[in-house]
Amino acid sequence: MEILIYALIIIYGLIIGSFLNVLILRIPEKEDFVMEHSHCMKCGYQLAWYDMIPVFSYLCLKGHCRKCGEPISIQYPIIEALNAVLYFLIFYVNGINFQGSIYCFVTSALLVISVIDFRTFEIPLGLTIFIGVMGIICAAMDYKHISLYIIGMCSVGLLLEILFIVSNGNWIGGGDATLMMAAGLVVGWKKIIVAFFLACILGAVIHTIRMKVSDEDHVLALGPYLAMGIYIVMLWGDKLIHWYLTVSGLSELL
Repeated sequence: MEILIYALIIIYGLIIGSFLNVLILRIPEKEDFVMEHSHCMKCGYQLAWYDMIPVFSYLCLKGHCRKCGEPISIQYPIIEALNAVLYFLIFYVNGINFQGSIYCFVTSALLVISVIDFRTFEIPLGLTIFIGVMGIICAAMDYKHISLYIIGMCSVGLLLEILFIVSNGNWIGGGDATLMMAAGLVVGWKKIIVAFFLACILGAVIHTIRMKVSDEDHVLALGPYLAMGIYIVMLWGDKLIHWYLTVSGLSELL
């Protein structure tokens, strides 16, 4: 039964991943991603259901449009497969529960945010609001400790918002601040602080390597690294906090 559940989780992750590709392509272009049918970006061919089976359709078509033969971006199967793997890890680490479902929805939003911010240096407000709604649900589920979530919304996010205002957007993006506010509602103040530090470390290391290897511009899209930090604390936040308190000797004082 457990194997069947995980198999269903992976299939569901693949299906949602297919929709994430639509969001990634259409949100920056301000196109309708609800009513408009999926189509080839080259020739406009309207895709049939068998052209949209996650990962497998891409493999069967050998990465080319059925109609015009133009190459299909490798992004499609990568996003689909990655979303499924991230879903699997959420439930595998946290157990199969309702909170895991909320974390999966947040993960998908973070994945879309990461790709869009990487390409455009903008974080769509609608996706941040969606994460905030998920955070409200998390806070409601743990209403006895709701103050921890409210503090989580303000701790990192409010600091970044102040930096954004003071620097007129030169030090930090407004989208980064609102993202951390929304995510703070999801994971609480302790984990969101850890997530921010992880994001800073990952951003510094990975972006430095990218600049050395590919002559990448010095401008940093922080969204993908914030997303990584948030995802990591949704998996191992409590363990990371416990480890830090133990090695620093603070656990004996608390």
